[in-house]
Amino acid sequence: MIRTPDGGTRLHILAWLREPGHAEHGATAEAVADRFGMTRPVALTHLRLLTAVGLLRTGGAAERPYYRRDEVRIAEVARMFEKGW
Repeated sequence: MIRTPDGGTRLHILAWLREPGHAEHGATAEAVADRFGMTRPVALTHLRLLTAVGLLRTGGAAERPYYRRDEVRIAEVARMFEKGW
């Protein structure tokens, strides 16, 4: 799911959300769209997919959510893959 034919966009989004500022506060779909040169609907598709699998969580207002990494879940997934799952 993370390494799909999307050119690694989801991995890039996860890495970008780890940077200072975004790690603490998160980013909106608009900010992701601007940063990665995509439309807001495409950014939302990536963000919703990452949220659905538990790698991101949302906060803020429902009409303008901020997406942040879920570091605990990311660590859990990393451990599963390290064990050869």
